[in-house]
Amino acid sequence: MDKKLEKYLKNYSVKYEEYPHKAVFTVAESCDLKKSIPGMHCKCLFLKDDSGKFYLVAMPAEKRLDFNRLRKVLEVRKLHFASEVELFGFLRLKPGSVSIFGLINDTLGIVNFILDKSVWDASFCGFHPNINTSTIVISRGDLERFYNSLNNTKMVVEL
Repeated sequence: MDKKLEKYLKNYSVKYEEYPHKAVFTVAESCDLKKSIPGMHCKCLFLKDDSGKFYLVAMPAEKRLDFNRLRKVLEVRKLHFASEVELFGFLRLKPGSVSIFGLINDTLGIVNFILDKSVWDASFCGFHPNINTSTIVISRGDLERFYNSLNNTKMVVEL
């Protein structure tokens, strides 16, 4: 875990358990890890709408995003994956390492944070700590603490 994230989590009293593992780039590659890491296994998608707004969507790893439903919730016509350049520019992340914790790098609060309700309701959930060689697991209370620490526009929705 990078020092910036470690310091951020400490400053906001977000407790976590870290689980180092081999580098994984997709949900399919991470399936074996799920057996040894507790909590809900989550994934994050970095999206962009047709007006140039950006969204970080966090949801259960096995769930498939219903783009049409999300477009209706966001009241946008088109929604697609943002580019690698945009991902790095806003969140300082690379593909395979997309995580809710990248939002600490969005100091201007430009990226909208969309959290699936099932993740919000989970007792424990796991995300990459901005690198894909470990997973950190946080409790529901610590997820809420992290969520409330962000300046981004946020919303918990059923995806």
